[in-house]
Amino acid sequence: MAISIGGKAALLALQAVPFNADEAVVALMAKHILQGEFPLFFYGQAYMGSLDALLVAVGFAIFGAQVWVVRAVQAMLFAATLILWHRFCEEGYGSRAIANTAVLLLAIPPVFLTLYTTISLGGYGEALFFGVLSLLPALQIARGKSTLGRWLGLGFSTGIGFWSFPLSLVLTGPAWLAAAIMALRLPVKPGAGNRRWLRLALLGAGTILGALPWIIGWIQTGSAAITEIGGGAIAGTLQGHPAGILSIRLMNFLLFGFSTLMGMRPSWELRWLAPAMLPAALAVHLAAAGFAVWRLRLRDAARPARGMLAGSVVFLFLVYLLTPFGNDPSGRYLAPLALAAAAWAAEFSVTAVSRFGRTAFMIPILLAAYQAAGTIECARRTPPGITTQFDPVAQVDQRDLPEVIDFLRQHGETRGYTNYWVSFPLAFLSREELIFTARLPYHEDLRYTDRDDRYPPYRGLVENAKRIAYITTKNPALDAALEEGFARLGVKYKIEQIGDFRIYYEFSRAVRPEEITELRPPP
Repeated sequence: MAISIGGKAALLALQAVPFNADEAVVALMAKHILQGEFPLFFYGQAYMGSLDALLVAVGFAIFGAQVWVVRAVQAMLFAATLILWHRFCEEGYGSRAIANTAVLLLAIPPVFLTLYTTISLGGYGEALFFGVLSLLPALQIARGKSTLGRWLGLGFSTGIGFWSFPLSLVLTGPAWLAAAIMALRLPVKPGAGNRRWLRLALLGAGTILGALPWIIGWIQTGSAAITEIGGGAIAGTLQGHPAGILSIRLMNFLLFGFSTLMGMRPSWELRWLAPAMLPAALAVHLAAAGFAVWRLRLRDAARPARGMLAGSVVFLFLVYLLTPFGNDPSGRYLAPLALAAAAWAAEFSVTAVSRFGRTAFMIPILLAAYQAAGTIECARRTPPGITTQFDPVAQVDQRDLPEVIDFLRQHGETRGYTNYWVSFPLAFLSREELIFTARLPYHEDLRYTDRDDRYPPYRGLVENAKRIAYITTKNPALDAALEEGFARLGVKYKIEQIGDFRIYYEFSRAVRPEEITELRPPP
């Protein structure tokens, strides 16, 4: 835990992890919760619940609305996950050495897991936490510790994890299913049938209770809550023949996904990390994965734990093949499997030590060193740093944003238009003094989706403003379209360039994006 929290603190002190728009949305949601709002989902969508924002709101209430509070909440949440994972591995494998080793490999994780357990994107930390919180009672139930509270608790953690982020199902799904099967296998004796259905009823009731916020949101949003769980919002990112789509998803899982999971590359780009150490680390990972598959045949006390972790791999594999989430090559959705990979590597290492002596302890040391080297390498390449941005156009150097805020304040430009990656960090860091709605595209081909403009109250403030400005970032095509449009409309303005940020200000009249026909990309 000290290594995990200390490592994150060092990265944040070095400004290696930029404050991004998704994280700013969570921070703004937390701030609005303290003002009396209660959103059920991440702004602008019908999935990923607001639990993360609620936790951050507690931190804001104590320490104030600061970026470091958002990151501290994530660090503490992952530390709690490490405690639970240690307990699961120790009970599941019957070995404290395996538990210690597994947690060490998560305290110094692959760079993508460092990223998604340091910043807040609305639910990755909760998905891991509630996933492990479900696996633990499921394991205990499989071991015969079948108290009624465990059945209810397993259901509740599954339900609330589902609301927070359906990615949690990668872990909670196998746990829930294993418990349900255990209930159905209870021996049929006088009175046993009642106990069987009582356990199933508690499991179902706990699930419904935990998922109640999602159910309410489903009632409010209708079919969107269902379609977005299945990836409906990103379904159009990959088009073509079904066989071709299936092959790309298979490649995304087996090649791009697992290379990210093993720490061989960062999730946001195709680049090998620590190439001098990569062959040895890859050999260890493949050996550990093969060892884990081979151990599935054993009928020992660790079989329930191994079975549930194997089930998580199968579940996520099917999700990748059958839903649009498989269109994503970043590997970020493999985050729950990082827990399983750490357990497999730990069991492999401890078994090697028992057979070949203490020199085999070099196995987890090698993996930890490789993962640390990859993270350090990414941290030194700032910008972009350790980033969530997959598109280089969106990899904006946010370290210049305070200067942008000062400039806008000095010139009285408090309302205007920008892209998604600027709009929400600007709003949060300026304490919502500077409201620039996400009405501009950030893609070089000028594609735009209304989903970027996630918070309607901001839209109203800008539309009613008589004075506006525009902010663009790293997009010459957009700059050209805007300037052509401004010229056609005959308006006068000034331009200021601050780092990656290009500011159009002091307009002779307010110009709305819909007036600029040049923004519309050709069909």
